[in-house]
Amino acid sequence: MDWKKYGFIIASEYRKKVVLSLLEGPRTPKQIAIAVNLYLSHVSKTLNELQDHEIVKCLTPDLKRGRIYELTTEGKELAKYLRKTLRNR
Repeated sequence: MDWKKYGFIIASEYRKKVVLSLLEGPRTPKQIAIAVNLYLSHVSKTLNELQDHEIVKCLTPDLKRGRIYELTTEGKELAKYLRKTLRNR
């Protein structure tokens, strides 16, 4: 596990919420925003940050609207560890 990436995720409530939401499967930014009760603009910015760190990838980069995002393989590992950690609190 890349602990720097894990630290990057847990440093932000937005990043934690978005990553955990994507653990359920691929979603659009709007679906994520509704699921985690955040503004769409915050979700979009967070997705870009997570994409820059190769935690999330866009499945439909050619679309302007209705882009679909999912966790990378490493992102799934980080999200599962995060979920387990939050449950043990």
